[in-house]
Amino acid sequence: MSTLPDRPNTALMVIDAQKGVINDAHDRDTVVANIGTLVRQARQDGASVVWVQHSDEEMPIGSEPWQYVPELERQESEALVHKTFGDSFEGTDLEEVLAKAGAGRLVVTGAQSDACIRSTIHGAFVRGYDVTLVSDAHTTEDLSAYGAPPPDQVIAHTNLYWGFQAAPGRTAEVTETKDVAFRA
Repeated sequence: MSTLPDRPNTALMVIDAQKGVINDAHDRDTVVANIGTLVRQARQDGASVVWVQHSDEEMPIGSEPWQYVPELERQESEALVHKTFGDSFEGTDLEEVLAKAGAGRLVVTGAQSDACIRSTIHGAFVRGYDVTLVSDAHTTEDLSAYGAPPPDQVIAHTNLYWGFQAAPGRTAEVTETKDVAFRA
């Protein structure tokens, strides 16, 4: 149960599933398909879908890399949060969007596991949200040339440590796409 009063709802977050972020990511097609499955399920169950879109010098707003991958289409009625930092809460209106939706639990998907996903799940947790990381619906690129582990190990490690997070009045969990529930 989240520490946020009067927030019984769940929101699906689709973080940075943009061409410039995810096109060369590990297991891209499977991850995008799983995100699509979750978007359809959230819509069917009446859960909010919140799209987060990153921009920076390499991905300016409106550019081709800034666009969402074509397999994932946002509906006009669904919230869109523009961000310039890793944590989707920093410098954005995400908190207001989630408050309006009555969301106290977040189901998190997207990219990159070791950057914006990691920052956002921690940012949400310290702000009082229950956070479910979907183990097979987040990914990252191969940064092993810079000393990082291979992407499959980065993803596995993110899933491992998130499943052991704990704090008073909040839950952190990791689950597969097939086991996500948007209704209590």
